[in-house]
Amino acid sequence: MKKIIPLLLICLSAASFGSKVTAQQKKFRIGVAGIQIENSVFMPNRQSIIGSPLNLPDYISPDSAMGQAATWLPSLMGRGNGRGPITRESYETFVKQALEIIEKNKPYDAFWFFNHGACSVDGVDDPEGVFMEKVRGIIGNDALVSTTMDLHGNVSDRVALYSDIITTYRKAPHDDSRESHRRGVVNLLDRLTSGKGRPAYKAWVAVPVLVSGEWSSTRAEPAKSLYAMVPEVEAMPGVLDAGIWIGYVWGDDRRNQGVVMVVGDDKEQVGTGAKKLAQKFWDVREQFTLEAPGYELEKCLDLAIASPKKPFFISDMGDNPGGGGSGEVTWTLARLLKRPEFKSANGKSLLYCSIPGSEMVEAARKAGVGGHVEGYVGAMTDNSYEPPVLLSGTVIYVSPASEQGQTQFPRGRNANIAIIKTGSIYVVVGTSSPTPNLAPTGIDPAKMDIVMVKQGYLVNQWYNMKADWVMAFTRGSVDQDFKSIPYKNIIRPMFPIDADKMPEPELNVIFVPSAKYKYGR
Repeated sequence: MKKIIPLLLICLSAASFGSKVTAQQKKFRIGVAGIQIENSVFMPNRQSIIGSPLNLPDYISPDSAMGQAATWLPSLMGRGNGRGPITRESYETFVKQALEIIEKNKPYDAFWFFNHGACSVDGVDDPEGVFMEKVRGIIGNDALVSTTMDLHGNVSDRVALYSDIITTYRKAPHDDSRESHRRGVVNLLDRLTSGKGRPAYKAWVAVPVLVSGEWSSTRAEPAKSLYAMVPEVEAMPGVLDAGIWIGYVWGDDRRNQGVVMVVGDDKEQVGTGAKKLAQKFWDVREQFTLEAPGYELEKCLDLAIASPKKPFFISDMGDNPGGGGSGEVTWTLARLLKRPEFKSANGKSLLYCSIPGSEMVEAARKAGVGGHVEGYVGAMTDNSYEPPVLLSGTVIYVSPASEQGQTQFPRGRNANIAIIKTGSIYVVVGTSSPTPNLAPTGIDPAKMDIVMVKQGYLVNQWYNMKADWVMAFTRGSVDQDFKSIPYKNIIRPMFPIDADKMPEPELNVIFVPSAKYKYGR
């Protein structure tokens, strides 16, 4: 009997150890969904939101350490199918489809919202926040939630409430987008595996400033120094993450404003860090300026034509599809084609990127390289500023017929394109992308005298190529004249729209409860 008791104890101990190993090997179940749309509410046309299968980034691929650390359960990613605000019907369809998948994959230990933060939907004042609220209704308030965003998105009270951890980009242009999303996932996994769970405190501060990305590039002051403070706050004891959201200037809801958020476990440090960033944001408000000199279009063209530097870049800011514009406004192109300096084939060469025109691309394919084509381009739906432009010229390049095929997002840089030369102007037709894939076309932008792109601040592809650069105040739904924007719903007063009426704000630090604390379960 004495021999049996030790043997029994050994067996029980082995069984206990085995159960611990099994428990340690159990993977956390993490859901993923998001809305990646930035669209101006001031466009006349409407589009549908499309729920596409969500492809997980490489850092959580099945063979990666982070990928193996959890069972990842992707739902849908909401993306645009055109330009302009989203229709209410398509938004509700997307939400329904995404929720069905999320319901099917229950239960969850955590969830990752991969959002932009600047989606506009007819009749919905906070599309991302409403979506997150509905997801919380399925996954419950015990699940740990990490939200990653673009710094030109909006952090509403709902988004703050339903996020336990939140982070955003710290650079514009967004060279750190991958790094920022990854940071949100790393923090999520760390809080899960360590058992620390949700941070105890989330500080939210509204800053009554609303400027565009063009006025707040982190390559230039004051945004450069402002955003340099974010890692300093993140490094404070008891702080997990910190972020500054410039906000989306071409939206029109109460959520459209600057915001600072800091999360962590030390209330004093979290609050102090949030106040420090918010105060600096407010203090530098009058220093925000364009990264390059800004002028009316005609002056920009005069400067480019007179300049010996090449390539001389001009930003067509008013219709920047990367900022939420339609990318099909013809206001600038119409005026460009009238300039006498470009009428001759021997004039200064100018590359224009880009203008939609699928019928012109098809006509170019039929005419062939070297053939003559004529047809209307642009303003298919967004014709508020100028009707479609009649473009007549020689086909320099057209995508081979074998590359045809309907893509889900035809405005992308890999869409079928043609390059039509009229006078000394080379017009990229068939896409709204300011960075079309020109590799197979034989056209080298670096050898052009002038390059005009539908962009605000230049992305690095163009920035590193430029010999000189100016930014044109052109017309479109992402107009840089903030005081002319017909806002109806944002909180007023707001800088710089109401600069002469602005009192000194309190910049109150609001500690946002967790969803579980707010609802008691």
